[in-house]
Order: sequence, then structure tokens, then C-alpha cells
Amino acid sequence: MGEIESPDPDVHVEVETGPIRPLFQSSEGKMELFEIARKVAIELDLKLGHGQFGGGSDGNFTGALGIPTLDGLGVEGDGHHTKNEHLLVSSLVKRSQLFAGILGVLVDRHG
Repeated sequence: MGEIESPDPDVHVEVETGPIRPLFQSSEGKMELFEIARKVAIELDLKLGHGQFGGGSDGNFTGALGIPTLDGLGVEGDGHHTKNEHLLVSSLVKRSQLFAGILGVLVDRHG
């Protein structure tokens, strides 16, 4: 985007870029929540990874407020944010079970 030029010589285009969302930082609360999710995933024979992957989500905002937040737990698929984006229907049940399991653990712990 920094290379955009106007076809009109009287128009100057200047593009400034920078983060538009707060950074998704790790915290003790997020790691505790991830550990709950990881244990539930193991029971379901799912593999959960952990790390920084770039991009942004609404989770950046909740995480910046100090609310333990996990991101990227949705259904499996490919082509994210493109016209070829799709999900694998076969992943719907397992991912629903993952969320139900995480919520079950949290309800047991916190009522």
C-alpha cells in the first residue's frame, strides 16, 4: 500500500501504516486457559498448538483488557480471508466438543 500513486499529478497519496489492534500478548491467565483447552483437546484426540501467528482478531481487544483469551480454536479450513475461504464440515463436531469441554471445566471451577 505504501507504493500507491495517483494518476492525477495534482493529487499526492500518502499512506501510513501501523498496528490497528493491540498486540495479542501472553499472560498467566491465558496460559492457564490454554492448558485447560489443551487437556480437553487431548481427550478428543485433537492437537492444539501455541504461539504467535500474526494477523489480528477480536481477541486482541479482550486480551489487551487482561481477559484470558484464546484465539484460533474455530473449525478447520483453509483460504482464510480470501474468496477461496472454506471450512471442513468434518471438523464441526470435534470443535463443538472442544468448546463444550472447555466450558464444562470452567463451570466446574468457577460455578
